[in-house]
Amino acid sequence: MKTIFDAHTRAELINRIHTLSPNRTAQWGKMNVCQMVKHNILFEEMMLGKKQYGRVFIGRIFGKIALRSMVKDELPMQQNMPTVKGFGVIEDTGNTPPDTARWAALVAEYGNTAQPYFVHPFFGNITRQQAGVLVYKHIDHHLRQFGC
Repeated sequence: MKTIFDAHTRAELINRIHTLSPNRTAQWGKMNVCQMVKHNILFEEMMLGKKQYGRVFIGRIFGKIALRSMVKDELPMQQNMPTVKGFGVIEDTGNTPPDTARWAALVAEYGNTAQPYFVHPFFGNITRQQAGVLVYKHIDHHLRQFGC
């Protein structure tokens, strides 16, 4: 199963990130390219422990079940899945090339982290193995969303 902690997989994702351009159209969802990149920057900062978000109540009830379902196999994430409030649809359109470089740099940081567990506002504390698969699938999901 692919994981963000594998150097080859990380390099593949970074290469795909660099193929993004502002004129790409989403194949599903409500975000434009810039909003999606900013969403992913917030997600990577959260997973790398740079930002924290409070636990979502419904996640305390269903989070572990949903996580197990999401990381059990190599199936990609489903389209139009809900996101945690706080890094949902971003209103600011910003500037895609610098944001893309920032996202790629954050993805590269996974190669240097030794965190034994990660915290997600819906799933709660998750193991390194679960985080590796979840982060890979999240990035892949959004790159596929824009045909990358």
